[in-house]
Amino acid sequence: MDIGSHRASNGKIEIHYLVSNEQDSSVPLLICPGLSETAEEYVELMTYLSPRKCVALSFRGRGQSDTPESGYDLEHHVSDIAAVVADAQLNRFHLYANSRGVAYALGYLEKHPAAVLSVLLQEYPAEHRALPEGWAEDYLLTYLVQFSRQRNIRPEAVRGIERESTQRRLSKGINKKLLVLRGMLADSLLDEEDCRRYERLCPDAAFAVFGRSGHDLRQTEKELLYRTIGDFIL
Repeated sequence: MDIGSHRASNGKIEIHYLVSNEQDSSVPLLICPGLSETAEEYVELMTYLSPRKCVALSFRGRGQSDTPESGYDLEHHVSDIAAVVADAQLNRFHLYANSRGVAYALGYLEKHPAAVLSVLLQEYPAEHRALPEGWAEDYLLTYLVQFSRQRNIRPEAVRGIERESTQRRLSKGINKKLLVLRGMLADSLLDEEDCRRYERLCPDAAFAVFGRSGHDLRQTEKELLYRTIGDFIL
């Protein structure tokens, strides 16, 4: 499988993204990673889905993307997706997002629904969350340092996300084929009310539950997760 490395211009910054199987003519999958994830962490999924074309981006402040001093609210991350879609010339695609990437993907879908064929949303409610004072330092110390993920997201980005993120319920109806992927253990970020809300946003929404997982489905039930994604976008 061939994987190309690219950079999309978004104003004064550049957003790094990977493309697998660039010559494949089937409908590609666009991958929006979680809060501190990078495009590179989705190479295994891209390999699993081969020969389908997949595009995975690293949001601003993550991976090989640029790290601006400011610009970390919802609309800024949505613009990162739009820049990659334009640069990769994606005219029609499936949209998959994990964790906080779900908020960014739904924000993109509100503004640019035409090209999206179907939507897969993993382990996050239909909202963009503001973050409390002190969250950034706690996240840096108890998660990024503890699990050696400091290179995935820069401290400036973590602090910018705390400083700039505003609370917003993403309430526009989803007129697309939708699959919500949900862990069933205590650390899942989706509860019953969140799922009912997705049903109100998309009456035909389907749900895939992972009984041995909490929030991190890839860590505990990777094979089932990959198979579920692949089956949905056939």
